[in-house]
Order: sequence, then C-alpha cells, then structure tokens
Amino acid sequence: MPVSQVPPAIKSVLVLEDNFLIALDMEEMLVALGVTSVDVATTKSKAMELIADHTYDFAILDINLGDDTSFAVADALMARGISLGFTSGYGELLALPSHLRDVPRIDKPFSEGTLGSLIATAAPSRDM
Repeated sequence: MPVSQVPPAIKSVLVLEDNFLIALDMEEMLVALGVTSVDVATTKSKAMELIADHTYDFAILDINLGDDTSFAVADALMARGISLGFTSGYGELLALPSHLRDVPRIDKPFSEGTLGSLIATAAPSRDM
C-alpha cells in the first residue's frame, strides 16, 4: 500500500488532540490520505461525547492532554471495537498502562507518512 493512502476501510477517524493547531494539521493530513470524515475533539469529555454519538473506523489519541491523559478514551474505544493509535510529544517518557502498551504510537512532530503508517499498522485487516 502506498504511504500516501490509508487502508480503504478507514473512512471516518476521531482525533483527540488538545492543541487545536496540531489537530487541524492532523485533519488536513488525514483528508490528504483519503479519510472522508474527521471529527476533532480537544478535550477528553468532547471525545467521549463523540464516541457515544458516532461510529468511527479509527481513532488517533494524543496521550497527554495537559493535566489529563487519553487512556479512558482509549478504553471506551476498545470496548466498542474501534482501532486506535497514540501520538505523543514525550517519546518513551510517558508510561502507558499495561493493557495499552501494545497500541501503536508515533511521536510528534509527525508527517503525513508517519500518520498513514500508524493507521496502516494499527487498523485491522478487513479482507474477510
């Protein structure tokens, strides 16, 4: 699969990113990668509202949300069977709970290519 595209099954993506400018940049990259619907949440509570009201093919969560983390959002997504990946500006410094350690992660700053690779790595194959 070319780096310039995400798996065809990934049409709608939830982005949880507390920095609005980074979130907008990520939205542009996702659209360029072929995602047709991107919802952006800048807070954990907004992300939880969106998850309750919508179905997503994938979610990208910033681990560190100021004085909070996105771990509860990750748990809610996993409970609904929605694949996800993390972004972090802290590299390996931020400890993940043991049940989230296998979730793919990319470091900031990221590019369209690394974002596409994150989705391709984390999204399940739907060739059934």
